[in-house]
Amino acid sequence: MVKMRPDVPAPALRLGFDPDALKANWQALDHLSGNARAGAAVKADGYGVGARQVVPVLHAAGCHDFFVAHWSEVPDLLDVVAPGSVSVLHGPLTDADAAFAVACGVKPVINSLDQARRWLAAGGGRCDLMVDTGMNRLGLPLSQIGDDLLASLDIDVLMSHLVSAEEPSDINPIQCKRWRDACAVIPHQRSSLCNSAGIALGSAYHGDLTRPGVALYGGVPREDMAGTIRQVVTPQAAIMQVRDVAAGETIGYNATFTAPRPMRTGTIALGYADGYLRLWSKTGSFHAAGQQLPVVGRVSMDMTVIDLSDAPNVHEGDWVSADYSLPEASAATGLSQYELLTVLGRRFGR
Repeated sequence: MVKMRPDVPAPALRLGFDPDALKANWQALDHLSGNARAGAAVKADGYGVGARQVVPVLHAAGCHDFFVAHWSEVPDLLDVVAPGSVSVLHGPLTDADAAFAVACGVKPVINSLDQARRWLAAGGGRCDLMVDTGMNRLGLPLSQIGDDLLASLDIDVLMSHLVSAEEPSDINPIQCKRWRDACAVIPHQRSSLCNSAGIALGSAYHGDLTRPGVALYGGVPREDMAGTIRQVVTPQAAIMQVRDVAAGETIGYNATFTAPRPMRTGTIALGYADGYLRLWSKTGSFHAAGQQLPVVGRVSMDMTVIDLSDAPNVHEGDWVSADYSLPEASAATGLSQYELLTVLGRRFGR
């Protein structure tokens, strides 16, 4: 007799998600892309937001090009959007990768002549091609853009990636020229250069397709994009216990905080194992019932303590929301806006 497993209780953590904000962000970035169409980078599980959660919203808004990094990210999308709308940035590293792409219909992004040979040997088909114009990570070297092998590829998107679009840099126009030179040599259907920040550099950089990532999810990569991008996610946690702490008592590991007065505190089910890192120990805060609730003591693996002294109407079992606007959180912690999203752990309900 097979023993039935009971239903798992709802998590004490959840990632507050605003689909309207996500939709509005994509629409704003699509508008800023001018004559180009905006796609979406949904790698790293939709930048930590949940790919299966964000892709249907983006698709309904009008997005038809999605980019992941790993082949292991593909299965989550196959029943959500058409396979041919998904591109895998790391390309076919092995024969098995190429065979998988042929079987399911997603597009590999070819990054080298070796990957091109592997793709053609597997049967080929539509693919994208990454040309390295200065990042020196992945991509076909410019010295090889005239190779005859490339004429055998059915290239949809010919792309490159900007090094420093977030700030004024002499390398931006250099990369743009190199990308345009490659586009003049290599047959392709569409061209793409811009990430989120690159969209703000203007029409010369847009090509046919832009590839926003962090800005879709509430990141503001450039000051001139502030006010355009809305917050999409908010970490939220349930209060597990409320207690009264006497003046002079310490709170948390290593007694880093001493209560300066009698305090009412709440312990929430959130810690650094969930991506709410120790650096929030001195800077973090939450809010509920119209009150700001500062973090007190050191953030631990699974728990954080917050000050409820000014929030008498917040009780055990109530939910509190982290103050987690990405630009402000980045300034407070020194973490990049990308890190703040992608470190959020699997225990959040999505």
